[in-house]
Amino acid sequence: MRGLLRSVILLAALTGGGYAGLRAWPIGEDASRITLDGDARRGAYLARAAGCVACHTDTAAQGPAMSGGAPLDTPFGSFVPPNITPDFTHGIGGWSKDDLARALREGISPDGQPYYPAFPFEFYAGFSDQDIADLWAALATVPPVAETRGKNDMRFPFSMRSGLKLWRATALLEAESAPVLGRSDDWNRGRELVEGAAHCGACHTGRGLLGGLDADSFGGNDDLPGGSAAPSIRAADLKEDGWTASALAYALETGITPSGDVFGGSMAEVVEQGTSFLDEADRRAIATYLLDAAPVPSDPDALAQLR
Repeated sequence: MRGLLRSVILLAALTGGGYAGLRAWPIGEDASRITLDGDARRGAYLARAAGCVACHTDTAAQGPAMSGGAPLDTPFGSFVPPNITPDFTHGIGGWSKDDLARALREGISPDGQPYYPAFPFEFYAGFSDQDIADLWAALATVPPVAETRGKNDMRFPFSMRSGLKLWRATALLEAESAPVLGRSDDWNRGRELVEGAAHCGACHTGRGLLGGLDADSFGGNDDLPGGSAAPSIRAADLKEDGWTASALAYALETGITPSGDVFGGSMAEVVEQGTSFLDEADRRAIATYLLDAAPVPSDPDALAQLR
């Protein structure tokens, strides 16, 4: 009996010690301060491209812009996109540009806590200091809203935010959006948007048991929040379904598909609140990238073999 009691006490101590260790485990990197002035107009464009408006506004409930989005129901619990207006109590009025940079590029809150991957920070890792400054300037122009749309309601053990530090170490995949040598400016701009700000893979790529993105991108996802699905957007599948660059660029502006149908579900919101605001060149660049599956290698020797 005493042996069993000692075992229980030891297990409790190890468990408690492990949890305390997770809470104390530092994450993120020490970054230099952002001192650049921002361009609010460019920041507003980036906010549309990055889905900030679509995600953080509950348009179905006619909620104020950026005051918090509709809940996202997942197998791990319900996520509520927070208020990102400049309100000091309910929004991000107390943040700095550096806080915004850390949140977007590293997925870490101002108090050092990891964000859940429902926030697609892995796609924003390549944002430049100028991008952050521009977004900051744009967010400062949004009217502050003194309300919240609710709180996350996570199932145990996912409610233990410190456990996300283990998830980051094992399942986090940062997107690659850097230019590829040998590709056109149009193609590389499309890559920058698709793999970065527009975070197409967040919906159109499947996820594992712990919610991490599959390494095999753009193959479709049948388990989106709320039970909806996103089709494959691999080049071969798009072409088989009759998509051309012109048709895809037009659909990103209007929501109308080559068959005359219209996008539904979350994609309709992406178009309405996001891609319809992009200029024609950027929509065409996205289509160009998605319909051309094979990037040219950046290695000079490999490039030479292709010439």
